[in-house]
Amino acid sequence: MPSTRPTRIAQIAIPVRDLERAKHFYGAQLGVTHLFDAPPGLSFFQCGETRLMLSTPEGPETAAASILYYGVEDVVAAHAALAGKGIVFEEEPHRIAEVDGREIWLAICRDGEGNHVGLING
Repeated sequence: MPSTRPTRIAQIAIPVRDLERAKHFYGAQLGVTHLFDAPPGLSFFQCGETRLMLSTPEGPETAAASILYYGVEDVVAAHAALAGKGIVFEEEPHRIAEVDGREIWLAICRDGEGNHVGLING
């Protein structure tokens, strides 16, 4: 049975207003390795074991803070375990992408302070 506990920070979402300017900073200036873009407003970089996701706002609400995505072995099992402890999820486990032949799954909840928390298997 896979563990449902987070083992590392797998991804950090960084809200940006100008995606091209942010890509230039993180890639060309800071030297972080660019992985891929996901239109219309996402760009992914790899920094050691942690993936950075540059993200433009999807609606009228803009994020003021980064979102931590905790790596788990099985997003569906982790979701079930945490929901069983009373955590309410805003986004149920769902497939968001396939990278190098591997499916990436995600679920989103909030902590007690209202910050988004992601569970991801990638």
